[in-house]
This record gives sequence, C-alpha cells and structure tokens, in this order.
Amino acid sequence: MTKNIIPIGPQHPLLKEPISVNIEVSGEDVLGGSLRIGYVHRGIERLAQERTYVQNVHLIERICGICSHVHTTTFCYAVEDLLGVEIPPRAQYIRALMCELERIHSHLLWIGILAKHIGLDMVFMHSWHNREIVLDIMEALSGGRVSHAANLIGGVRFDMDAEHESMVRRKLQKLGDQLFGVLDAIRTDPTIRARTIGVAPITADQIREYSVVGPVARASGVAVDMRRDSPLPPYDKLDFNVITYPEGDAWARTMVRVDETRESLKLCESILDQMPEGPVTTRVRRKVPAGETVIRAEAPRGEVFYYLRSDGSEFPARLKIRTPTLAALSLIPVQLSEIRVADIPVVLAGIDLCIACADR
Repeated sequence: MTKNIIPIGPQHPLLKEPISVNIEVSGEDVLGGSLRIGYVHRGIERLAQERTYVQNVHLIERICGICSHVHTTTFCYAVEDLLGVEIPPRAQYIRALMCELERIHSHLLWIGILAKHIGLDMVFMHSWHNREIVLDIMEALSGGRVSHAANLIGGVRFDMDAEHESMVRRKLQKLGDQLFGVLDAIRTDPTIRARTIGVAPITADQIREYSVVGPVARASGVAVDMRRDSPLPPYDKLDFNVITYPEGDAWARTMVRVDETRESLKLCESILDQMPEGPVTTRVRRKVPAGETVIRAEAPRGEVFYYLRSDGSEFPARLKIRTPTLAALSLIPVQLSEIRVADIPVVLAGIDLCIACADR
C-alpha cells in the first residue's frame, strides 16, 4: 500500500487563516494527519500587561475579527468584577444584542464557507448576502463592521434611540424573511446531506476528553452553553433553547449552527422587547483593586475563559485567555482518519477554525 503526504497550508485556498496540516493518504483513503499552528502568534496576553485596562479593551478586540465583541465583553465584565461595579441594565442588554448579532454573522459566514468547500456556490452567496444585513446593523449601531468598539469598562459606548430600534427590528425582519428559506434548503439539500451525514463523527467521550466546547460539542450531544450554565447578565433573564444533536458528524455540526442562527434571531427580538431604559455607562476608577477573577462567556465558537489578576495598579498583573478553537483543533487528527480525500474540506470547515484567536 503506497502512502503519500498531502501538505495543506500554511497558505492554501482551503484555509482562511494560516495553519499547516499534513495528511497521510493512500489512494483516496485518508489514513491520518498532523497539524502545526503558531503562524499568527502576537503575544497578546503579554502585551496586555504593558497596557492599562482602558487601552486593553482595544487590544483584546484584535484577538479575533469574527467574534471581537464577545472578547471585549468578557474582558470588561472581568475588570468590572474586580472593581465591584455593576453596569447599568441597559448596557447589559446592548452588550447581549451585539453578542447575538455577532453569533448570527459568524454562523452565516461558516455556513457559506462549508457550502463553498462542498461546491454549492448558491448557498455560499445567499449566506454571505444575508450576513451583510447583520453587519449593516452592527455598523449602524457601533460605527464598525469588524471591530465594533462597542464596549468600555463600565458600560457601552453608544445608546439606541427609537429610530435605531426601529431600524434593527426592520432589518431583523428582512433577515428572517430571506434567511429561513436558505436554512430550510440547507436542511433538505441532497448534496449537503450526502457530503456531511456520517462524515468524521466525534463521540461525546472524545468531546469531554479533549475539552471541546461550543457547536462542535453540542453536535455530539454535549449540552454545554455558558449563556445557560454561567450566564452573564442579562442572559439569566432571557429564554432560549440550547441546540444539541446526538450524531456528532459533520451533518450535526451543520444543523447545530443552522438552528442556533434561528435561535439568535429570536433572542435579538427578546432583547429588544425587554430593553430597559436608563444610562449606558457608569463611572469607574482607573486603578483596579488587587485580586483575581474568572469570567466565562459563550462566543460563536464556544466558551471563552478569561482569568484576570490585578496588583492594584492601572495595569493587569496577568491575563490568561482560553479560546474555544484550540481544543477543537486538537480533534483534527482524530477526524482525519477513515474518511475520503474529498471529505477533508468538510472536516476542516466543520471545526470553524479561528487561528488568530487560537494563536493570539
């Protein structure tokens, strides 16, 4: 049996960020694989110790271009916890609204990439066209399409008036009208089903062994979601379903994100319905009292974990971040076996790689 190595990356049309994957094949059968990361390491945790807490809000936002808002949200909640400050309820709801919009646009981006890898250009174009509606909303509210700069320590930088709320509701209605047909088509499309059902299954035991979180875990029946399990406000006041599928294959990972997109649309409407009146910021001290804290939040790809320690100055003594992608990356060699060469793009897309946040 002749064995060959197919190198993918660090620069490759299949990859949206640099990562190196060496895949061992025999004919059309994939025998195994290994990966190498570290191409976009920026030393953000070390850089954070050289900047003030205020300056770090802008640094933390650069961890990931897709889920930038949830990173600054988690960091700000950590600093506010050490300060003993509770931000105004209206600011809590605006933070949650931006988080759910970010989740929708992240999932639509992922659905489009998966469809492109499979060869369904029409699904790719419709998904990304609908994603533009979400980016338009976030830009209208915050001024930024990628880096939104929505958060500050003590609240958020912008408020929503009646005109903004009306605009958001109108665009969300338009998004739902256009999107649900695409999502239904994904569920029933024979090509997607043929290319994903039974491909690269991951068991619940493997999920726990590798500490994988987010949609990948929920697609294997592991119902873990920080919005429910460790809720930051106002998620403790919001009703939503934690989407799980038992199969653990590429099909289940697709369906989890499809259903979570629907659920986040409903959550956005609930947030707007429950949005309280009042201020969006509160004054805080620049020096943070000595202490340490851990804050967890649910990013589009899963749990983000922030450990923050203060020595009483304006600069963090230590910041440690755990992003969901690194654990998911460790499962790639496990999935790169007993599949066909044509399934490689489905496996790599199914993880929803974010190398920037994994390397940091």
